[in-house]
Amino acid sequence: MIASLPAATPGRTPATEADLFARFDALGIAHVTHRHAPVFTVAESTEIKASLPGGHSKNLFLKDKKGRLYLLCALGDAKIDLNAVAKLIGASGRFTFCNADLLMQHLGVTPGSVTLFALINDPDRNVTLLLDEGFLAHDPVNFHPLRNDATTAISPDDLLKFIRSLGREPIRLAFDAEGAPSRIEPGA
Repeated sequence: MIASLPAATPGRTPATEADLFARFDALGIAHVTHRHAPVFTVAESTEIKASLPGGHSKNLFLKDKKGRLYLLCALGDAKIDLNAVAKLIGASGRFTFCNADLLMQHLGVTPGSVTLFALINDPDRNVTLLLDEGFLAHDPVNFHPLRNDATTAISPDDLLKFIRSLGREPIRLAFDAEGAPSRIEPGA
């Protein structure tokens, strides 16, 4: 039963890599993790990405002027027009990047470790997931497992299974070569 799977709650210690992998196992999600030196930026991860197949991510933790929180997970090489994304999804004003305190409070990770998998630490769904549709064309998809010294690969179908196990449906976006987004409607 999904309700019994580990997830962080306010006042509790954030989920660990082991908690994440236990959730994957309970959901029947195959996963492979590769250990490497810590990386803090997309640029620092270039060599690692070259040695691992699949789609690699960049993850941006953002807030709008009303303080609503967003996690934008896009392919690492995607160009993104953040102002256009904010307008498209109806965010209040421009996006700004969240600080380390908000990151730990809502996603339970430190800077450099931002990952879609950190949504396991947001059971109240205070963070809206914005997902680059381009991920679904790659197999596997790669994200940090709540720490930036490893990369975990899962299938795109299992990525969606994980997201839905958290009671979420992402806002799916496609980006053109200039970074302009378009919204992909569910079932499209």
